[in-house]
Amino acid sequence: MITRTADFDLSTRNTFRMKVRCALFVEITAEEDLQELDFASLPKPLMVMGGGSNLLFRGDFPGTVLHVAITGAPAWDPGSGLVTVGAGVVFDAFCDWAAQKDLWGPENLSLIPGECGASAVQNIGAYGVEVKDILADIRAWDTLEGKFVHISPSHCAYGYRTSLFKTDWKGRYIITYVTYRLSADPRPVLDYGGIRKALEGQEVLSPRLIRDTIIGIRNAKLPDPAVTGSAGSFFCNPVVDKAHFERIVSIAKEDNGQDCKVPHFEVGDRIKVPAAWMIEQCGFKGKANGGARVYRNQPLVIVNESGDATPDEIVALENAIIRAVEAKYGVTLHPEVEHI
Repeated sequence: MITRTADFDLSTRNTFRMKVRCALFVEITAEEDLQELDFASLPKPLMVMGGGSNLLFRGDFPGTVLHVAITGAPAWDPGSGLVTVGAGVVFDAFCDWAAQKDLWGPENLSLIPGECGASAVQNIGAYGVEVKDILADIRAWDTLEGKFVHISPSHCAYGYRTSLFKTDWKGRYIITYVTYRLSADPRPVLDYGGIRKALEGQEVLSPRLIRDTIIGIRNAKLPDPAVTGSAGSFFCNPVVDKAHFERIVSIAKEDNGQDCKVPHFEVGDRIKVPAAWMIEQCGFKGKANGGARVYRNQPLVIVNESGDATPDEIVALENAIIRAVEAKYGVTLHPEVEHI
């Protein structure tokens, strides 16, 4: 079924809760709807939006927002471990389903907001796992060719929070189903974000236990989007070469003493430094600008604390953080959140 609503209020459709509207909101619930939809008649530009969890609207959207609300129970093939899920299924609901089935794969990605279709666009990731690690197939409507296609994840150029869906293919494919490859064999990933410490004393691990642990860690650090507007992690974690990392260490020791330890992760021959640490070192933890604030428990997150923060207030705070981190560490932070 296709529903169309003109001059649509997007306030409840974006987790930042920006008070913005779009010229037309279209929602489809089946693949056949895409074959019937007259794309030429839709106000331009066209934007496909999932749960609106990684977006910052700078103002009203002049075109069409399309939501793919294809849901239903996951289609699971126990023999192959493949699970096909509608693009409109809430990703955390899928994580919960997998944990209940005692299937390994998405448990570290628990509680990431958004929908399954968007997971394949954004290459969502957390706690040592990225969704590309479990993707098997992507089904989509090719707006250029006017037909459904299957896309192999190996062709999507997945990287850190990016893919061809966000670059060269932007606007071309409308994802309808995502197939994940899960496993009944234990495959725990425990060496990130304090997971192993939180599991001390646990002799038997399960997807449910890992999921519950991740949820506990996230709830302690991150705001509940149902309560406080945000778009999740606002900045990407920068990756620098080893010489640059040593300069960061030197600055940190000058500021905090010779015993100061800079958190980091090795990525090949380069070093990933948490943006949250840099932001906190620059004094922005808890800092506000109008109705926007750097979250007190996790400085990687900017929140719409008042509920009435404007896009300009958020962007001004974003830019102040970027300038401060660049001046102190010579690192340019890049937003993970897409600005519309």
